Amino acid sequence: MSKTKDEIILRGLKENNLKNIDLNIPKEKMTVFTGLSGSGKSSVVFHTLATESRRQMTLNYPLYVRNQMPRYERPHADLMQNLSPVVVVEQRQIGGNSRSTVGTYMDIHPLIRLLFSRIGKPALGSATDFSSQSSFGSCPKCHGYGEVIAPDLHKLVDFNKSLREHAVRFKPLSPSGWQGRWMMTGGLFDPDLPIKDYPKETLQLFLYGPPQGEKIFAPFHTKNGPQPHEWDGLLPRFTRLYINRDVSKLKQVSEEDVFAVSTRSLCPTCKGSGLNPKVLECKINGFHIADYDRLELTELLAELTKITNPMGESIAQQAILPVQQLIDMGLGYLSLSRRMGTLSGGEAQRVKIARHLGSSLNNMTYIFDEPSAGLHPEEVDLLIQMLKKIKDNHNTVIVIEHDLSVIKAADEIIEMGPRAGVHGGEVVFQGKLDGLKNSQAVTMLNDTLTINKNPRVSNDFFTIERANQNNLKNISVDIPKHVLVSICGVSGSGKSSFMLEAFPERYPETIMVGQASIGVSSRSTLATYMGIMDDIRTIFSKGTGQPAGLFSFNSLGACPICNGKGVTIPDVAFADPVTVCCEECNGMRYSDEALSYRYRDKNIVEILNLTIDEALDYFTLPKIIKRVNTLQEVGLGYLTLGQTTSSLSGGEVQRLKLASHLQKKGQIYVLDEPSLGLHKQDNDKLLDVFQKLVNRGNSVIIIEHNLDFIAASDYVIELGPGGGKEGGHIVFEGTPDEMLYADTLTAKWLKELR
Repeated sequence: MSKTKDEIILRGLKENNLKNIDLNIPKEKMTVFTGLSGSGKSSVVFHTLATESRRQMTLNYPLYVRNQMPRYERPHADLMQNLSPVVVVEQRQIGGNSRSTVGTYMDIHPLIRLLFSRIGKPALGSATDFSSQSSFGSCPKCHGYGEVIAPDLHKLVDFNKSLREHAVRFKPLSPSGWQGRWMMTGGLFDPDLPIKDYPKETLQLFLYGPPQGEKIFAPFHTKNGPQPHEWDGLLPRFTRLYINRDVSKLKQVSEEDVFAVSTRSLCPTCKGSGLNPKVLECKINGFHIADYDRLELTELLAELTKITNPMGESIAQQAILPVQQLIDMGLGYLSLSRRMGTLSGGEAQRVKIARHLGSSLNNMTYIFDEPSAGLHPEEVDLLIQMLKKIKDNHNTVIVIEHDLSVIKAADEIIEMGPRAGVHGGEVVFQGKLDGLKNSQAVTMLNDTLTINKNPRVSNDFFTIERANQNNLKNISVDIPKHVLVSICGVSGSGKSSFMLEAFPERYPETIMVGQASIGVSSRSTLATYMGIMDDIRTIFSKGTGQPAGLFSFNSLGACPICNGKGVTIPDVAFADPVTVCCEECNGMRYSDEALSYRYRDKNIVEILNLTIDEALDYFTLPKIIKRVNTLQEVGLGYLTLGQTTSSLSGGEVQRLKLASHLQKKGQIYVLDEPSLGLHKQDNDKLLDVFQKLVNRGNSVIIIEHNLDFIAASDYVIELGPGGGKEGGHIVFEGTPDEMLYADTLTAKWLKELR
């Protein structure tokens, strides 16, 4: 009986593509789930185990509290026993808020503010007064942003156009908005005269408003007749309505729209801190709170340990723990003020993990979704030590992972497969490392690299001169054209600054494939994402004489009962939601009328049920063939045209995103870690895609940590030697074979695994 309690028991799992499988997962051990992308790993770990644990946890709260919490549907399974509370560390990007920093995300900032309010000299008020978001603490000039934003006249106005021709490039002030229409009809300005031809006084009035102390009114025409309205000048109006105001609360305009016609510069009053100068007078050992924010974490740790004041020491000790955890994760070069949105994938991943290291709770289940994503091989060992530390605190650690170093460190390995999608969903192997070596699993532990001994040679180059974005040290580089180039280096070494900022500035025609997630929903399918659903509907419309909307489950063709969702969710008050297949359309989403029309012996649902491989044989329209072919090229031939993007695994989403970019006509492709979420076998398919792209005359440059990609490249550029201030230098340029004789961190691992 005691043995049973030490295992999570899962029976009859049927979520997504799972084939009624049974699993026992040992507790207080580290279990790694591996297998091809789309083989069913996430269906077991996230959609079954984590979902059920969260669902049962919410049952402990009163009904009125549960009604405010996320509600989870019971997963499709026969039995789930001995579950623990779960902590899920997903790959989802963090730091969407421009004010979110390492200090706020790790909850260190509140402690630093408290520290200054208690022992800073000269003494200031409460801890909240040290916040750039408080009424007292915010800088009076920039209102806490650290930047001064001002309208850029030449971005805002096209002087060669008239008002009617949209001379004002900002939508709310153009003829499409009421203010733009008022400018044209108010009688102050000729709506058909180019702005450059305005008389001097009229131009001054248009741009800056009337002279000081004067007021000018122009009629604004309403249904009740003309109403006098004061004209204050284009630039003052823009500043008042869209800069000195919280734009996030406006419906018609976003921050990005405002920034597109503005200039941003460091605030001269607070020097970028966002704080009131009075706050900056308060210091501890010669440092004010903005200095603490800017110190590298290793320097901050030294300052915190110097504090001897009894009250201050107790607060500092609380801050030292999370700072030390970040340093232990190899992030000592970051600062508290570093914005989360500017972190590289590997840095963000480790910050998320470090956040959970300080917890003293045990007997928990920690679930990590590819924690090695974005990490250099040199940094993976830090990750493994951290996972073991969490496990040693009497917790269960479950990891979805493709990295062989992490797989080898596991106490238990579970491989899903044998293939992906409908061909997956089974347990191919479960056991110890030695057993995997002798099994029929796809994951092979022999990770010998094949070094490219015959690289392509190019005499043409992309030239980047004196790049100094972020931590780049004025580097100048020649990148060969029409070959496969890998950009590598540890996290924070400057790879993203170099290739995602400096390079596209010089070569704006570059097709960039970044790490940003795609919009996933239950109504978005592969066909809609790839832009061929309209063509399929048009084919049906022409062939049947019916409107194209009849063949959309988001329009005329939707099932009248479920409105095109395919399922219904009955209102069951406070109970957990229950998804029921629509009885009217049997989950097909379409009305009977839509299904009654056929094209080449298939109705619209039967066409959407075609796999990518089958669709290539069915369609004849060149545009559809071309776009479906890119899906097959990236190894997604097993998915169906109608598969929803919300049902795809991380690796499948990565390849779908790549396929959507491959359909564009371009000659320079820059890809940010294309191997994310992919099994080693999937990597080989992706490498074939890159090699074909290069063979067609394109230039392909990838930012990568994956040694298989680096070894197969024609040319390698490594940045480093470290991260943050220690990075930003070019430490190697040459072929993979030449790298074997170099003394860099990537070269060390290339030699070890060849």
